[in-house]
Amino acid sequence: MANTYTWKVGQCDRLLETGVISTLHYTVSVQTEDGAYSCGAYGSVGLEAPAADTMIAYDSVTEANCIEWLKAAIGGDEKVTEIQTALDNQLTEKRTPTTGAGLPWSA
Repeated sequence: MANTYTWKVGQCDRLLETGVISTLHYTVSVQTEDGAYSCGAYGSVGLEAPAADTMIAYDSVTEANCIEWLKAAIGGDEKVTEIQTALDNQLTEKRTPTTGAGLPWSA
């Protein structure tokens, strides 16, 4: 079964004077193919200031740009895979729990 991952940027912190985005706040969610299970994670990542010749004006930045930057800033494909694997493991635990919680004396 193939899981579907969705990366979203919820907020961009920027320097007002230059428009340079300094921090991205993001979520990543995953849903099973049948839609029965889902989970997610969130985080923030600081960005290095871009070179002047590659900077995109703040008003022209897209979410796709930010997702590309955040994936690179967190460690590239290796870290993206690590995060997605951790989410897959959470889905597996939801499907087939190995732990439980409660009080043995209450029904």
